[in-house]
Amino acid sequence: MPIIHPSPALTYILGVLPARWGSTRFPGKPLHLIAGKPLIQHVWERCQQCTQLDEIIVATDDERIRDAVIAFGGKVAMTSPDHPTGTDRIAEAAQMVPQATHIVNIQGDEPLIDPALIDELASTMAADPSLDMATAANPLDPADPAVHDPNVVKVVTALDGRALYFSRSPLPFFRNPVAGLPVLRHKGIYAFQRSFLERYVTWPPSPLEQAESLEQLRALENGASIKVLITSDTSPGVDTPEQAREVEILLRSHFSQSLTHSNTITP
Repeated sequence: MPIIHPSPALTYILGVLPARWGSTRFPGKPLHLIAGKPLIQHVWERCQQCTQLDEIIVATDDERIRDAVIAFGGKVAMTSPDHPTGTDRIAEAAQMVPQATHIVNIQGDEPLIDPALIDELASTMAADPSLDMATAANPLDPADPAVHDPNVVKVVTALDGRALYFSRSPLPFFRNPVAGLPVLRHKGIYAFQRSFLERYVTWPPSPLEQAESLEQLRALENGASIKVLITSDTSPGVDTPEQAREVEILLRSHFSQSLTHSNTITP
């Protein structure tokens, strides 16, 4: 009998949450309790609200994180502790789900990430085979101090919305004011065609990637097509214990508002 290959129209979208113990600024961050739950559980629960992900796994190299994820009902892929980048960890985790045609890298330290944004990235990739990657950015006022903060990554795009460059420097430099042209803050969420991800991790770190310490520049330097979705999602990540406390206040406030709404009797 002839071998029947699956239709290229068929997609299987895998969401991967990288989570490692050894953060320089915040060791053990994925298991830090926020409003009574580990940080990684908050992100997992946000992902459960997505409608475009066929499967979700946490990629980790730490047994403590693995045990915590299993305890709250999540799936885990154990990965090497020696990966130089988060993308390498994502690629190894994807090997354990061979049916995945697309992979979405969802940062494991963004407990307020908008599920609708994840779905939009996933559906954008599935609908356009010419794309290698997709990511997201939100507009900043050019006067915002974040524009000059090297910890805030900026991106500029072509007229069709594809990335031209990412930088820690102010981008673009406004020698002349241009009405309606915002500065775009890059959000660290990525969607990949599986075939592209497998190629990406075989390439050595590129010169601009090393200069700016930004992995996505390796993709651009190798000719990748990266769609940038503009979003209003400005949800904060957690990089320090102080930010964890700020996020806990936001989560408790949101929970309180939801509870009040659910207890309101409509006449």
